[in-house]
Amino acid sequence: MAIRPDALPTDPSALTEMVLALDAENEKLRVAMRTLKEMIFGKRSERLAVLVDEQLALKLGDLETDATLPVQANDDAPAARPPGKLRKKARRNIGALPKHLPRCEQVLEPEATACPCCQGQLHKIGEDVSEVLDIIPAILRVLRTIRPKYGCRSCTDGVVQEKALPRLIESGMASTALVSHVVVSKFAWYLPLYRQVQILAGQGIHLDRATLAGWVKRAAWWLKSLYELQLRTIQASPRVFCDETPMPVLDPGRHRTRICQFWAHAMDDRPWGGPAPPAVAYVFADGRGTEEIAGQLKGFSGILQVDGYAAYKALARGHGGAIQLAFCLAHARRKFVEVYKTTQSPFAREVIERLQAVYAIEAEIRGSSAEQRLAARRTRSAPLMAALKARLTEMVDQLFSQSKLAEAINYALNHWDGLTLFLRDGRVEVDSNTVERSMRPIAMGRRNSLFSGSEGGAESWAILASIVNTAKLHELDPQAYLTDVLERVVSGRTKSHQLHELLAWNWKAARQHIAQAAA
Repeated sequence: MAIRPDALPTDPSALTEMVLALDAENEKLRVAMRTLKEMIFGKRSERLAVLVDEQLALKLGDLETDATLPVQANDDAPAARPPGKLRKKARRNIGALPKHLPRCEQVLEPEATACPCCQGQLHKIGEDVSEVLDIIPAILRVLRTIRPKYGCRSCTDGVVQEKALPRLIESGMASTALVSHVVVSKFAWYLPLYRQVQILAGQGIHLDRATLAGWVKRAAWWLKSLYELQLRTIQASPRVFCDETPMPVLDPGRHRTRICQFWAHAMDDRPWGGPAPPAVAYVFADGRGTEEIAGQLKGFSGILQVDGYAAYKALARGHGGAIQLAFCLAHARRKFVEVYKTTQSPFAREVIERLQAVYAIEAEIRGSSAEQRLAARRTRSAPLMAALKARLTEMVDQLFSQSKLAEAINYALNHWDGLTLFLRDGRVEVDSNTVERSMRPIAMGRRNSLFSGSEGGAESWAILASIVNTAKLHELDPQAYLTDVLERVVSGRTKSHQLHELLAWNWKAARQHIAQAAA
């Protein structure tokens, strides 16, 4: 509401206080407006190289007033690189295509093998071979299973016939491989079911989307026990990453969606060569309160690597020290990045640069043992973090308490003990990016599918996304892995007490052992 002249105070001190309050409020609104513009139109990167002002200017070719002639090309001399910048080696096939791929040869013979001079028979003196990467698109076929019957001519009870194989979908029209293809296309490559229906229609197979949804639900039913084992294995680890993200679920009674949650539990000891393999398990829940995460982590004790969400803090308080929180340094840095993008604050940039030095040390020691990482952190990172805390403490008293920069500083100081837990334990990561990376497949699938059709569909989503994305973490072909797992479970070749053999890391190790034995 606009301020009327007759409502203004006549006391100069009261008027001064009102002006200062309005100025502070206007500054908050200006920052909020710039933040919103940055969220919509700005870059998402938090890298320091994107934030600094001293970036290369736009090259305008001949229009540059100080343009100089380019250096003559010299293919014999190695290209010069700026000092201190190491270019990451590109991953590409140069010289030969992968040896594990099958070769299909086509021989191009000359039309005539007679000598054009004397008409004598030519003989082969060599050959030129070139290879290109080829593809055979997905081929739909009908798999016919024939079970012959054999009878005895001497008696009436001598009929013999092999039993029918168990099927993923009883009396259904889809093979295990086709169902796996649908599941992997949706949860590994984010292709919604309605698009898969259109693709199948292009090959002359007309199916309803509900049919494919039924296949997906049935696959999730078969894999639920394996999913629960994978979740229990992750939660049994002494260090667990945890995060949550919204999941819209259709509410038929209200003809709209309601916001539920996907919680992600992850483990990964690869950065320090620990025993825990990379794995993720998603849990569908109605909400994101403390009771939800407490129910999921019932009986857990150890280190929980999370962001600063209040539910995790309440969970730790309710367990009397059995759960120790390691907060995410990337979340703390992100708040200063947002301040710098909107206000160009020199202090925010200083904090980002200080944290960049800590991350540079982490990049150097990644892959070392926990003891080596801890020693390097205590020697090199601890002084940097102590100096950063001193600067934050010094600066916070000089700022307006409701400014965005003050909020970023207070967040870091209030979570300091959890943010610096990596200085006391070499197994702990500096951030929770491990689980945030595992949230990207959920976000991509949600973006393409918009929402889940029901709570049952969301639960199936959690089961199948956990299995498929863990396979991707181990660089497995999710189609081959899922097909084999489903065939083993459906046929009964793998019993319930042998399910651990089908976990992605154990399945991969078994295949590698077989390949080594055959070599």
